[in-house]
Amino acid sequence: MKIIITGGAGFIGSHLCELLVAKKDIKSIIVLDNLNDGDRKNLNHVKSKKIKIYKRDINNFSKIVKFFKNIDVVVHLAALSDIVPSINNPKNYLKTNIMGTMNVLEAMRLNKVNKIIYSASSSCYGIPKKFPTKENNGIDTRYPYSFSKNIGEQVIQHWSKVYNINYISLRLFNVYGTRSRTHGAYGAALGVFLKQKIANAPLTIVGNGKQKRDFIYVKDVCEAFYKSIKSKNKNKILNVGSGRPETVNALVNLIGGRKVFIPRRPGEPNITHADISKTKKILRWKPKTSLKRGIDIVMKNIDYWKNAPLWTPKKISNATKDWFKYLK
Repeated sequence: MKIIITGGAGFIGSHLCELLVAKKDIKSIIVLDNLNDGDRKNLNHVKSKKIKIYKRDINNFSKIVKFFKNIDVVVHLAALSDIVPSINNPKNYLKTNIMGTMNVLEAMRLNKVNKIIYSASSSCYGIPKKFPTKENNGIDTRYPYSFSKNIGEQVIQHWSKVYNINYISLRLFNVYGTRSRTHGAYGAALGVFLKQKIANAPLTIVGNGKQKRDFIYVKDVCEAFYKSIKSKNKNKILNVGSGRPETVNALVNLIGGRKVFIPRRPGEPNITHADISKTKKILRWKPKTSLKRGIDIVMKNIDYWKNAPLWTPKKISNATKDWFKYLK
């Protein structure tokens, strides 16, 4: 089986490459990544002739289309992420997350590739009223990021109907693990916490820290992607989370260190909690890694974050002020 992974040098993509190169049924992996969020060093340890990495942007159709020849499955991870930057610059988010997704689909169509696994976002649920949240929960895209990711999913569904391209869309909840992004103040909380810990700075907790998040370890997420690649099921939308939400305070306590509390940002849910019963049944998948075990693994690899930019309490506070400004 021959695979393309867009965004394969990023956080989740690099872990997925690591998993797939060890699978005998995966014969070759092409990584397409513009290396803005991704980094080649994320794949330096993956020593295999199976994998080839190309610096390519999904927004440039003419530069990616040739790579889709003789491909069996596309895993589409490439996207712009984070909420506040999407409010500040919505055009770039819509261009990459919607039109870039269409470019991937068109490259597939022209090369007769008929299966895509999409990395969707649970942010499409907005602030749910029912927990755990099922896939048929109402869509409530409150920001350009969540809107663009959900429209990307709808574009895939449309191409599926018109051009017979099969899909599995995985709505990811709060993914954490080694190689998580550290830049930016609006996402990748774990990376920010770890960089602060290395610098002996206090860990910045938004609000009182009692809000719950459905943290899911990255290698469990990658298993869901692999099972989706192998699955004979077609045209499914599936939640990928732990199904066991934990408080932000619980995460911080596992990391350890001094704490500082900053104002809560409006428009964020009190809880994210995935109903994963459908995913368990269809993919025969379940998460295996507890938050404690996952953080233990991360802490043993903490050196990875030492050269990353430090987000101090002052910078985090300024970012929070931006959040309030955007919502006025």
